[in-house]
Amino acid sequence: MNISYNWLKEYVDFDLSPKEVADALTSIGLEVDKVEEIQTVKGGLEGMFIGKVLTCEAHPDSDHLHVTTVDLGKGEPVQIVCGAPNVAVGQKVVVATIGTKLYKDEECFTIRKTKLRGIESNGMICAEDEIGIGTSHAGIIVLPDEAVVGMPAKDYYRIESEYVMEIDITPNRSDACSHYGVARDFYAWLVQNGYKTSLHKPSVAAFDVDNRELKIEVRVENTDACPRYAGVTVKGVTVQESPTWLKHKLQLIGLRSINNVVDITNYVLMAYGQPMHCFDADKIKGKEIVVKTVPQGTKFTTLDGVERTLSERDLMICNMEEPMCIGGVFGGLVAGVTEETKNVFLESAYFNPTWIRKTARRHGLSTDSSFRFERGVDPNGNIYALKAAALLMKELAGGTIAMNLVDHYPKPIQDQVVDLSYEKAVSLIGKRLPSDVMKRILTSLEIKIIEENDGKFKLRVPPYRVDVQRECDVVEDILRIYGYNKVEVPESLKMCLSVEGDDDRSQRLQNIVSERLVGCGLHEILNNSLTASAYYEGLETYKPEHSVRLMNPLSNDLNVMRQTLLFGGLESIVRNANRKNADLKFFEFGSCYCIDESKRNPEVALSPYTEDCHLGIWLTGKRVSNSWIHPDENTSVYELKAYVMNIFAMLGLNFGTVVFDASDNDIYSAGISVKTRIGKSIAAYGIVNPTIRKTFDINNEVYFADVNWTELLNAVKNVKVEFKELSKFHAVRRDLALLIDKDVPFVEIERVAYQTERKLLKKVELFDVYEGKNLEAGKKSYAVSFWLQDEQATLNDKVIDKTMQKIIMNLRSRLEAKLR
Repeated sequence: MNISYNWLKEYVDFDLSPKEVADALTSIGLEVDKVEEIQTVKGGLEGMFIGKVLTCEAHPDSDHLHVTTVDLGKGEPVQIVCGAPNVAVGQKVVVATIGTKLYKDEECFTIRKTKLRGIESNGMICAEDEIGIGTSHAGIIVLPDEAVVGMPAKDYYRIESEYVMEIDITPNRSDACSHYGVARDFYAWLVQNGYKTSLHKPSVAAFDVDNRELKIEVRVENTDACPRYAGVTVKGVTVQESPTWLKHKLQLIGLRSINNVVDITNYVLMAYGQPMHCFDADKIKGKEIVVKTVPQGTKFTTLDGVERTLSERDLMICNMEEPMCIGGVFGGLVAGVTEETKNVFLESAYFNPTWIRKTARRHGLSTDSSFRFERGVDPNGNIYALKAAALLMKELAGGTIAMNLVDHYPKPIQDQVVDLSYEKAVSLIGKRLPSDVMKRILTSLEIKIIEENDGKFKLRVPPYRVDVQRECDVVEDILRIYGYNKVEVPESLKMCLSVEGDDDRSQRLQNIVSERLVGCGLHEILNNSLTASAYYEGLETYKPEHSVRLMNPLSNDLNVMRQTLLFGGLESIVRNANRKNADLKFFEFGSCYCIDESKRNPEVALSPYTEDCHLGIWLTGKRVSNSWIHPDENTSVYELKAYVMNIFAMLGLNFGTVVFDASDNDIYSAGISVKTRIGKSIAAYGIVNPTIRKTFDINNEVYFADVNWTELLNAVKNVKVEFKELSKFHAVRRDLALLIDKDVPFVEIERVAYQTERKLLKKVELFDVYEGKNLEAGKKSYAVSFWLQDEQATLNDKVIDKTMQKIIMNLRSRLEAKLR
């Protein structure tokens, strides 16, 4: 939100610089992102002076140019060629001298010495639109005779610099979504830091009913969605361009001026934080406002011309026949203010934040009004804002207040009563503040002390402070105004020791694995845990009905929680590939979510939901490219497998306790799954299905590994990884050439071997595959190495042969393998 430095001064007295104000606001929780200097006229009219036309003659080679000499009050007059039809001798004019920069929108033009049809010109006599002080281009500016020759144009037009502070408003600080709201907080800081100051709000005592010629009845049917609704009519307005001061105020903070009536409501919004809406009173059928919901499916066209389908939970501002406005969110075309409007009904209401938030999300709308209503505006500020707007309407649009102010407020919202203990405040702050300091801060924040007894306070918090509901909230308010930096760090710190928990262990191991993967050339990515439900359409492993859906999604692209990390990584691949970076290695740690209604237990609310931490690894493109010493080489699924196996080895996973098998996960066209002996999935890796790749327009093969980090840590929970001395006893290698069915993958041989011998068998490697002539039909040959090692003794032939015979026998019986 943009806050004007000078506008802020209208409500609170101070003499600090914009930078000092920004630092103070940041210190009290209203973080200022930047301070920007803005001039009322772009460029500040630098290099422009008041001149007097001494001579004016027709150009000898043009029928519309004139050759003039102009006195700028600086020695010799200058010669300027001018094309304006109204230039004449004796005029006082505005002259842009050589080197002056003129601005038009985002373009910049520099005045240079030039020749126009052979005659030298040393500057430019300016029109209004050329220097940004008006829109006329009918001719040059002609100033009154009292204008002083030689005076800088910026002094004549009183060009001033303005400063705009961009404040990042946190969701809990709806009270600061206006200039007065910021001033109110800043005032408390000024009081605490000893500055002489005062807080003041313009009086609306002049508000009075001029006549009762235009009465609009108000009926609120849904008081839950609309606890308060107020309004008044202004008759006989003239809808026209806003005065310069109002346009300037709005434009300065980034709002476009529309007309005087609409600009007044925007001004009140930005000044006091109360959203308002204005209706053409003559278009309110039946002369009655009805605040209610309408039937499901009702069509309604908003101000942007879009026809929207309403829900039965959308609060509408209606007349006797039809809806006119989506309450608190967006106006409609039915009764909007136009240039023909003569009579206006001003609305100032307090809407239920939950209703507004859900309606705004439902229709994908976000307006300045909905932003404030859904966070909670001041329910007791409606009438002030309404009176201020009506008075401005009379002043700027020439109307009269034509009905008694109506205020439908059946259940007034009371101040929040909070108990505060002085000792509790001291314990939370970490410093003993004097009691009078606390009370001064509370009073400056408009928090009333209604009772004080033995170090305990009973407070009344105004309802506009929606974030102050508990004792700790009050303490936070005291501390932010007092100053976080004023709480000294103690000389000694007290702490308690705790045993490392599962989360600590997981985080520590994640850091170790991340460092290893980064060392291997991978880049860590972080994707949104929200994703599109469309990604899961047609999948069997990750069925759409297992997606955890959001009740109020921001969009259809972010409407479910992710079941797998795959799609976020593919989005990152696309983003990089579109920027000419196609050789990629990514990894990501993140949670995945699932819902299974078959596991629902009525007594346990979260029974059907699961959340597991996963590690995803993506490889695509080339492993080596543009190397003088190595030919280009594509990455492969085997490189991916190496990363996964190394992670298992780092964590001490016993390969004999897991089962490697072909994966039936349909995100892979070919893949391997790793499961425990009781069937829990630890990991899967393979080649991403081409159908999924085409959905993302990815041409290269993508290799993806999904490690269920939660299950992997459970599998190695009791494993203690230790460094140990290398064995003094040599490993023994035995090679077998196995004739086996084509459909049997190598992983089956590996699995059978590890299940047969868990102690001596250290490694199983495939070093050759042969398919062709001299083999039986439907067969292939695997050349496999088996590494045996006893860490306590030297292996002898008897033990080696016995072990190999057991492996061969099991390969024959389980896989029907034959030795070649």
